[in-house]
Amino acid sequence: MYKKLLKPLFFQLPPEAAHHLTFDLTKFSFNLPGAKAILSRNYSFEDPSLEREVFGLTFKNPVGLAAGFDKDAKLIDEMAQLGFGFIEIGTLTPKPQSGNPLPRLFRLPKDQALINRMGFNNGGVLAAVERLKKRKSDVIIGGNIGKNKVTPNEHAVDDYLYCLEALHDYVDYFVVNVSSPNTPNLRDLQEKEPLKALLLAVKKANDEKEKPKPILLKIAPDLNDGQLDDIIEIVQETQIEGVIATNTTIDRTQLNTSMQEVEEIGAGGVSGKVLKSRSTEVIRYLHQKSGGAFPIIGVGGIFSAEDAIEKLEAGASLVQVYSGMIYEGPGLIKEIKKGLTAYFSK
Repeated sequence: MYKKLLKPLFFQLPPEAAHHLTFDLTKFSFNLPGAKAILSRNYSFEDPSLEREVFGLTFKNPVGLAAGFDKDAKLIDEMAQLGFGFIEIGTLTPKPQSGNPLPRLFRLPKDQALINRMGFNNGGVLAAVERLKKRKSDVIIGGNIGKNKVTPNEHAVDDYLYCLEALHDYVDYFVVNVSSPNTPNLRDLQEKEPLKALLLAVKKANDEKEKPKPILLKIAPDLNDGQLDDIIEIVQETQIEGVIATNTTIDRTQLNTSMQEVEEIGAGGVSGKVLKSRSTEVIRYLHQKSGGAFPIIGVGGIFSAEDAIEKLEAGASLVQVYSGMIYEGPGLIKEIKKGLTAYFSK
């Protein structure tokens, strides 16, 4: 139904308008009488072979929803009904912020890709906390945290610590996001010394809690081998629990869309199929060079079970989808889980 009916409708709308319509339709339809039975029949698929124990958490399956789709934790229970093993909210910042000017989200159908320059648009971490307090699902939740645009990098740690404190009782793991290309100078925090200082501060605050939560770092696909070596060293020195590889890319060289069209779109990070190979390369490099010293969540260009398997074979412990779901529909989650079950049973 998605590809024949809903996708053509959504793709007639501007991407961000389609996103908001998706939220409204999901909220409405998922709460109709009998909706749960229909969803269960169409999207439910679990198997004991899919269960994974990663950084001390038990995931009923390894397929998660990447950050950016449900930034403000508005659809936790509804997305859980689609069969995700975990859901990552955010990126959340201490203060609400509107993000970058519209338009800021673009489709590249020839590449089955998206370009976004959203700019951490969100209603603020405290509003998300109030929604998390009311959720009914027990699905694992990750809290992806960042800094406000107006916060200078020298005070960035204060924003991350604020979000950690606010979310700590309501999420199962944290993701420190310093890799979005859409907040000015944010990626400067990926440099070795600033990143180490930030992670040490977040780790210290977390360790002082009665029940510390796993801390992960989300990195860009545009890092070179030397920078990836630094990431491995930093993860081991700070003793955070893992890495998410990768965020969107600023590289446009692999696109089939005309350069004129891409240039007219302007700045932003690219996600979708074009990211698949590079994100897998980063996963493989981190896994092999570290000797599998820490778990990796693989994200980038997953449009099928085969794509997810590729990430796992490269060294990922879990995977996340976003753009693939936009192009393939929510049935993708079940398709991936069925494919993984067959793969694990070999």
